[in-house]
Amino acid sequence: MTKLDWLIIGGGIHGVHIAARLVGDAKVSPDRLRIVDPGDRLLERWRSCTAATGMTHLRSPSVHHLGLEHGSLQRFARRRKRQRSGQFALPFERPSLALFNDHCDQIEKTFGLGELQVRSRVVKCTIDHDRVGVRLDDGRELDTQNLVLAVGSSEEPEWPDWAPRNEPRIQHIFEHGFDGSPEAPETVAVVGGGISAGHVALRLLKAGHDVHLVSRHPLRQHQFDSDPGWLGWKYTSIFSQEQDPDQRRAVITDARNKGSVSPDIGRSLRRAIARKRIQWHEGEVDQLVPGDEDLLLKVNGATEVSVDRIFLATGFDSRRPGGSMVDDLIASASLPCACCGYPIIDTSLRWHPRVYVSGPLAELELGPVSRNIAGARRAGDRIVDSIHSCLPELPRARA
Repeated sequence: MTKLDWLIIGGGIHGVHIAARLVGDAKVSPDRLRIVDPGDRLLERWRSCTAATGMTHLRSPSVHHLGLEHGSLQRFARRRKRQRSGQFALPFERPSLALFNDHCDQIEKTFGLGELQVRSRVVKCTIDHDRVGVRLDDGRELDTQNLVLAVGSSEEPEWPDWAPRNEPRIQHIFEHGFDGSPEAPETVAVVGGGISAGHVALRLLKAGHDVHLVSRHPLRQHQFDSDPGWLGWKYTSIFSQEQDPDQRRAVITDARNKGSVSPDIGRSLRRAIARKRIQWHEGEVDQLVPGDEDLLLKVNGATEVSVDRIFLATGFDSRRPGGSMVDDLIASASLPCACCGYPIIDTSLRWHPRVYVSGPLAELELGPVSRNIAGARRAGDRIVDSIHSCLPELPRARA
């Protein structure tokens, strides 16, 4: 059995940033740290999901990245002298996806994080008084003093009830194996009203396809996925004063700009719709009628949309992530949960003296930004601060 000081479950945005903070800031020995993720490499799901949309730049500003210091991404970009064109987009100096991913590669290399990945999936966690036992799906067992649950919802794309999973002409853009764009020109329906749907519709249009965009609501335009006041103390101080987790959940739900597009994507979509280059359909899909030659979508009981293919851009399941693995962990130590099923944690993001959480599992403490890159940075701050409160100050690496 492998014995560790720290084990992170999840090799996505949150898991990678927290690992970098543990090594670079908290001076955790890499020999005593591992990251469990089933991907071929760290950040595999991040890369596949962002590539599926066709996005060129992130929605978030350049200060949101996986490095230790806020200016890390900007410094990295300045060193790329021959690649400066298009590295950032206005407003807020939003980094290109390529730049962001290259910076992630540099962070992984600086702290040797790729060598710490355990390519497997956790099937069971059990808390004892002095350790956490972890069993992997290949039968291996790990033993750790501290566990970080950095699991997200990227493994659970949301499928509408009307969309059969066994129809090859219907794909969710975030499913494993999504093949992107048809090779020959086709008529494609993109179902969804958020920024991912917008990106996919514009990518298909650019590739020469006939595009129908089907959304339950009008285009909602917001620069960020929640008010920027949540990135500072404007709202977070009020949120932290609220002690009722049910009220916190209500605040989070109300604060999220769910199903919204950024202003640049909104302008591009409205222009394409006005010029009839994208056909817009607002309403609920009532029925799907598969035919030998086409797929017929019935919208609001009246409109019929005939297409060759359907791409679902309907996001991810809103249930607490982690499935039975988290269920077993809760049962092993009677871990507290709110009515919504999400963890009730302390200000250091501890669900138990040996268990920290990040991402969706931390949102009742971190608020509506918890799931995104800014939330990963805040989680890193909280976890490292909890370690430093028990250890003397140490110099940190620059990355």
